[in-house]
Amino acid sequence: MARLTEENIRLAREIIGRYPKARSATIPLLHLAQEQDGYVTNEAMSHIGELVGASSAEVFGTASFYEMFKFEPVGKYLINICGTMSCALMGSEELMHQAEERLGIKMGSTTPDGKFTLEHAECQAACTEAPCLQVNYRYRYRVTPDELDALIDDLAAGNLSSEIPAHGTVAVVRQHIPADRAVGAIAPELVTENPAWLDGKAAL
Repeated sequence: MARLTEENIRLAREIIGRYPKARSATIPLLHLAQEQDGYVTNEAMSHIGELVGASSAEVFGTASFYEMFKFEPVGKYLINICGTMSCALMGSEELMHQAEERLGIKMGSTTPDGKFTLEHAECQAACTEAPCLQVNYRYRYRVTPDELDALIDDLAAGNLSSEIPAHGTVAVVRQHIPADRAVGAIAPELVTENPAWLDGKAAL
């Protein structure tokens, strides 16, 4: 259970500076906290609240709206198998049973070594590619039983670490805006005219 590290505090302040209101940075900071610890700790939510001027309850209220944020430890690899209609018709239930047997856990559980968590997912918006699943929110399409076994083998052996980072890492390349390219953060109440791109469209 941890607050943000010193390095992540510096990064958090940079992220907050991109927004006209500090609270607008809440979701990016939740991702930062989850990347740090693999899930969002109570201490991290309190710390984020301090940084953006919100209560920890408000931060939790935002975080709990999204399925992606976890509030207790999960495995290094979170496997979400879609169970909605298209995937169900194409064999996702069988994939789930196979994953449970292969990992030795039931859906909603984590392996004793902390490496895998297995979850059911609602529609992952890839219905034409059924059955699909995600590992740490990276897609795998038209997954066969043999491909599921191979995927678990590769994850366990660390063969996919460059493609699928540990749970909580949204992206391996972090956004950075050079000072000479930044447009600045302007509070909405200080905006007095339409943005240039809107005026240009109106002229057309």
